[in-house]
Amino acid sequence: MTCARAPFAADPAAAPRREFARASGGEQRGPRSAFQRDRDRIVHSMSFRRLKSKTQVFIAPDGDHYRTRLTHSLEVAQIGRVIARALGLDEDLTEALCLAHDLGHPPFGHAGEAALSDAMERHGGFCHNAQALRTVMRIECPYPEHDGLNLTWDLLEGLAKHNGPVAAPNWALAELDAAFPLELDSWPSLEAQVAAVADDIAYDNHDIDDGLRAGFLSLDDLLTLDFLADQWRTVEKRFPHAPRERLLREMIRDQIGMMVNDVIAHTAAEARGCGSVAEVRGAGRQLAGFSPAMAAQERRLKSFMYERLYYHPEQISAAEKARDVVARLFAAYAQDATLMPDDWLARLPSHDPERSRVIADFIAGMSDRFAMQAVGRIYGCAPEGLINV
Repeated sequence: MTCARAPFAADPAAAPRREFARASGGEQRGPRSAFQRDRDRIVHSMSFRRLKSKTQVFIAPDGDHYRTRLTHSLEVAQIGRVIARALGLDEDLTEALCLAHDLGHPPFGHAGEAALSDAMERHGGFCHNAQALRTVMRIECPYPEHDGLNLTWDLLEGLAKHNGPVAAPNWALAELDAAFPLELDSWPSLEAQVAAVADDIAYDNHDIDDGLRAGFLSLDDLLTLDFLADQWRTVEKRFPHAPRERLLREMIRDQIGMMVNDVIAHTAAEARGCGSVAEVRGAGRQLAGFSPAMAAQERRLKSFMYERLYYHPEQISAAEKARDVVARLFAAYAQDATLMPDDWLARLPSHDPERSRVIADFIAGMSDRFAMQAVGRIYGCAPEGLINV
């Protein structure tokens, strides 16, 4: 069931702005809205394809069933569309934001980001959120007349501010904002806010699934959280003879459903009275999200996941090795830029900070496997315990 468009939804027909005007005589490729074009440009980009080999939780896992950045982004998009449809928001903009939200992540997830942040400390630092904007606005260059994917202002604003206003943008976001102002001091559209909470719902619950599969989490661990224990008892009563594995997956689905329904109800109440997307941006506070009670549960779940999964000793050990890979790559390219591919070498500035920033662009775009292969070629060996090159 599709709800009527809400008055506070972003409108793809309202003369969407793009940084670069379409070339005169350019062909319209199919009957798509502006936000559908944004989504399709993201899906067809090389950066999106590389997400299939980038870490979500487990670095280069042996099994085929663990999430990657790509499968995670698809799951976020599914949840985002459900919420957007129920609220009468623009589903295509919501989906595009969900699909693009992790494009700036370097190889090995947060471990890779930490290594790039250290390497770039003297050159303005590194932030995966700003890197997502830099990727779609400057690095992906499939068009003859301009850099970037030339996405709508609504999409770029949502990527920049999906976690709220940005009071102190880093150099990358500040440069892009100067070229194409994104009103960083205000809240974004409800579509962007929904994309952010859909991300939370997806990784809160799907990381449980992967943690159980890896053996880092157990049912007994999960049942120390009273709200999960309540759901487990309910699932057991509904399906008393089902295998435990199926009951666990049913519990996770129930948890996702409860969170989604909570977000829909709370956001509908918060947004009631908003007559336009401009009023959403001018509300001065977050409108889309969890109710206070669900937000408290979600914080407890996150804290549990950090303690039991993300900071698990084996995870920390793998992260340290991954961080070393990225650090060694940056050091090698900074010392001898001829190690980089010819097309990247041709665009490399001669002086810092611009030079180091382009080196970081190159490394940030790598998949886990490519990074491991690159460090193996340069140093003759690669750290053990991450991947078989």
